[in-house]
Amino acid sequence: MSLFITLEGPEGAGKSTQARRLAAWLRSAGYVVTELREPGGTAIGERIRAILLDDDHHEMAAMTEVLLFAAARAQLVRQVIRPRLAAGEIVICDRYADSTLAHQGYGLGGDLDELRRITYSATGGLEPDVTVLLEMPVAAALERKQRQSGDAWNRLDARTIGYHERVAAGYRAVRAAAPARWHTIDATAGVDDVARRIEAAIRPSLDRVAGVCRPSERGPS
Repeated sequence: MSLFITLEGPEGAGKSTQARRLAAWLRSAGYVVTELREPGGTAIGERIRAILLDDDHHEMAAMTEVLLFAAARAQLVRQVIRPRLAAGEIVICDRYADSTLAHQGYGLGGDLDELRRITYSATGGLEPDVTVLLEMPVAAALERKQRQSGDAWNRLDARTIGYHERVAAGYRAVRAAAPARWHTIDATAGVDDVARRIEAAIRPSLDRVAGVCRPSERGPS
């Protein structure tokens, strides 16, 4: 069996850091793990990412943004996520389909039903088994991101505080619609504390998919 884990939350909440920490922890336990990010994760997706995040592209229409995210996601699902899951691996993705509802839906005021249809088409209906929501006050999260060395301020980061607040509220609404797969973690704690809390949240899912392939179980090549 396999496991699909996603991390969501506001900009600056530490999703990328915690995705790396979680992947390292799982690999140390012998699991085969693929770590991804959205948009990106494929050659095509990374080129789309550059277009989406470029701070010079402020003229981008909201639907253009939606469709570019969907295109990158469609490529990622078909080229990487589904094949890795079919191979019995654990896939960890820094953002996934819930981010479209939060950002382009609640953040930009897009039609939620239309966004769900577009997302379903892009993913073929593939949903995460577990989603970790990293929560912290929006202003604090944006301040954290600004002061992180090497973390460029992109087109989405530069949107108004009102937009980011709507996104945060959107995540809470999306979580409320499907609470069983969500685990909410206070991201204001230290990096190590947050990592330990995520590990504790993931453990029950690991127990349920004990058949996930580990290198030691593969036998000689």
